[in-house]
Amino acid sequence: MRLFLSGLFTLLAITAAVAAPSTKAGQAATKLGRGVNVLGYDPLWTDAGKARFKPAYYKMLHDSGFQNIRVNLQAFSHMDQSGHLDAQWLAKLDDVVKQATGAGLKVILDEHDYRACAENAEDCRSKLIAFWNQIAPRYKDEPDSVLFEILNEPNKAITPDIWNGLLREALTVIRKTNPDRSVVIGPANSNNFHSLDKLSLPEDDRNIIVTVHYYDPFAFTHQGATWTNPSREKLIGVKWGSPAEHEQIVRDFSTIAAWSGNHDRPILLGEFGAYDKGDIASRAAWTASVARAAESNHFAWSYWQFEGSFGAYDIATDKWVAPIHQALMSSQQN
Repeated sequence: MRLFLSGLFTLLAITAAVAAPSTKAGQAATKLGRGVNVLGYDPLWTDAGKARFKPAYYKMLHDSGFQNIRVNLQAFSHMDQSGHLDAQWLAKLDDVVKQATGAGLKVILDEHDYRACAENAEDCRSKLIAFWNQIAPRYKDEPDSVLFEILNEPNKAITPDIWNGLLREALTVIRKTNPDRSVVIGPANSNNFHSLDKLSLPEDDRNIIVTVHYYDPFAFTHQGATWTNPSREKLIGVKWGSPAEHEQIVRDFSTIAAWSGNHDRPILLGEFGAYDKGDIASRAAWTASVARAAESNHFAWSYWQFEGSFGAYDIATDKWVAPIHQALMSSQQN
């Protein structure tokens, strides 16, 4: 196994298709480095007294080798009927940005209301534009270590054509107050890399980082996940780690890298993870393989997620899930 893995990582290095783009966004993506998704489902947003994520975790993340956090914001439920964001919610977001940047972390503000947007494109458009009309000017004076991500995983009602129009509308709003800030944008169909060729970005805006999400093979990463399909509850026991499976990841990331090189757009792997119904050895092997494939192609990444069913950290014991954390942080898999 050691000999195979040594050969695999040699292959990863050889097949890295492109160097990191030299644009400002490319430099920003390089600085993003390794990261993790945080706070999407934390009670912090509705009752700070019940928050699971502790302020001390920002420094812990930085000291543990992470360089960015992707903050999953479900802001639509904190808007009134006119689209105005709740003042207390905004104050909590201010604290998150201040504490995270103070700990030396890059911060991606990710508007994460993909479920609502999947159901109603016009309602999504009005709320998304209202969101960025408030958030962009609010954080216009933050350092360039704070990035904006227009919308997580546009899908269903947000078709590729609708998304290509909506992203431009939102980007125009952002650029009024943040002309040089790096903005993260991914393809429709849930940021699937197979849909990169359907993504249309304004050619004259080079401060864009393109994001993709990776959960392949889905039968492995989402085994037992009933929210994807109720019958999946019994579909467990799927292993991962054969030479062919490792090599498929190499090929997939070479495809992404080729698109990046052809379009001179840097890449952020905004999500990847395996649900905890899978065995830990397979999950760790998959996680390491994906992370190293991203790095060998000069992609920044943000693991899904800090805590929870895909988590790298166990809040109950206040300790890292050691195999996952080691898989993320190691420079090579042993």
